[in-house]
Amino acid sequence: MITISQAQLVRGSKTLLDETSLTVYPGHKVGLVGANGTGKSSLLALILGKISLDKGDFSMPSGWQTATVAQETPALEVAAIEYVIDGDTEYRELEAALHQAQEQDDGHKIALLHGKIDAIGGYAIHSRAASLLAGLGFSEAEQSNPVKSFSGGWRMRLNLAQALLCRSDLLLLDEPTNHLDLDTMYWLEGWIKAYQGTLILISHDRDFIDGIVDEIVHVENYKLNYYKGNYTAFEHVRAERMAQQQVAFERQQKERAHMQSFVDRFRYKASKAKQAQSRLKALERMTELLPSQADSPFHMAFREPEALPNPLVTMEQVSIGYGETEILKKVHLNLVPGARIGLLGRNGAGKSTLVKLLSGELSPMKGKYETNPGLNIGYFAQHQLEFLSLDDTPLQHLARLAPNAKEQELRNFLGGYGFNGDMAVAPVRPFSGGEKARLVLALLVWQRPNLLLLDEPTNHLDLEMRHALTMALQSFEGAMIIVSHDRHLLRLSCSDYYLVDQGEVKSFEGDLDDYHQWLLDAAKTANKDDAAATAKPVQDKKQQKRLEAELRQKLSPMKKIQTKLEKEQQKANDRLSELEQMLADASLYDADNKPKLTQVLNERTKLTQGLEESEMEWLEIQEQIEEIEQSVRASV
Repeated sequence: MITISQAQLVRGSKTLLDETSLTVYPGHKVGLVGANGTGKSSLLALILGKISLDKGDFSMPSGWQTATVAQETPALEVAAIEYVIDGDTEYRELEAALHQAQEQDDGHKIALLHGKIDAIGGYAIHSRAASLLAGLGFSEAEQSNPVKSFSGGWRMRLNLAQALLCRSDLLLLDEPTNHLDLDTMYWLEGWIKAYQGTLILISHDRDFIDGIVDEIVHVENYKLNYYKGNYTAFEHVRAERMAQQQVAFERQQKERAHMQSFVDRFRYKASKAKQAQSRLKALERMTELLPSQADSPFHMAFREPEALPNPLVTMEQVSIGYGETEILKKVHLNLVPGARIGLLGRNGAGKSTLVKLLSGELSPMKGKYETNPGLNIGYFAQHQLEFLSLDDTPLQHLARLAPNAKEQELRNFLGGYGFNGDMAVAPVRPFSGGEKARLVLALLVWQRPNLLLLDEPTNHLDLEMRHALTMALQSFEGAMIIVSHDRHLLRLSCSDYYLVDQGEVKSFEGDLDDYHQWLLDAAKTANKDDAAATAKPVQDKKQQKRLEAELRQKLSPMKKIQTKLEKEQQKANDRLSELEQMLADASLYDADNKPKLTQVLNERTKLTQGLEESEMEWLEIQEQIEEIEQSVRASV
């Protein structure tokens, strides 16, 4: 196990940890959370042996193999799959030694090395690497491309694949979901759940943390504060502690009052009903969402658009693409004030292509595409960070947009985005990715858009800023289209989803859980189609009947287990619905009901974890069934 005792850690002139202790047990999955700059990444550096404590003791098993994601990827000529395999240094050393032994024709040494390679699973390493790369979005052809041919975000995926390939006792992941899309997030979450070693995870994606960890360590006030349960459970426990601090709650109550006012004004007005319902759902969740974030340093609020023309954009039978290559066809989509759309679809399906058309970066290839003269677009994409003037300050950037505004007004506005005091007049160049993203968001909000286009807006944003953005979107009165891998942001901000798939853009009837199931079903269908395409023709009907009978006999016990799991899952889902209704009751959060609240939260956490394990077991059985079916077809 990992043990930190009475630790003090100082970096430069800043104290990060002081007189604090922590124990991480083997096989446990721990989420490391806390504000930026509190020492989360420094703690990982301590575990990796890159830095030492200034005071106190640190220990971990000497025989543990540790895997982590490299932060730099050189522009190499080597193929992507070979680069990933390079991460397993032991395999590469044995491979080199075997090559040398073969050149020397040393039979004894060759046999010995073959045994060692087999012992570490070396003969399956290429298939494991290919499987990891496929899960992270690399096609079979791309796996052979040189590393230097990939962009920065895709190179980070290669580094992630390297870390996952390594046989490890301890896996350290620092923001592994940056640069991933929603589909890859689902895959990575499933992979990490099945990981047998010890995990320490830093992430600003609360749904991702929730689905993986069973313990939280919150770095705050120089201490490593331990909480049992996932991130949601941590929020509730911390909320109970903070509920005694009335000052911290005043800001939350103002946000609640603002949202409730909108609901009361517009819930019965036809043109605003959908928006009001969206706010109402968010309001119901605020008991869970707000308390642990009451001390957030960020406050973001969209200014009322100067105009809300209707419709903002009209699209009929529109084709979109690059050059003469058509990516999307026959797109029919009208954007009106109040539309809150989340775009779903696999990587490369065309989500960003649609956003680029709406932003004006692309022109339609054909079809009717009309924008209202009063349209004012607020567009956020990661590449826009590159257009900041690095030698200018946040105040100078904002002053260019508002030359007649008073400096104090601009400073007050920037303060809501974390640019307080000297930071407002500091050059942008040394800012982190998250700080630059906050500045771009601030500039966007100031311009009072009536159409928001947000393409992965939460990359590099910490939990507090993600919360501020999520809350600000609740009061935005224009139309918005969001592409994001942050499921929490999508759930609270979007009232409609559109699926981009096979060159089409269609309304998706369902929520994110339904979309996850759609991905699983699509993968199963693809596997069955591949199997059918390679199946041999049946020559002997008697043999076919015999094999079918044998197949049924083999699969019967497995299908019975699946049926049992499905019934258990249905029962768990029904109980979870009951618990969610109980949690929606405000009286449950009264001090007198604290034992009952704790009991409900504990039961929900256990049910959720049990449900996930049951679903994983069902999928594993399904994979076994498909393998058996495929082997039977191959033998016919």
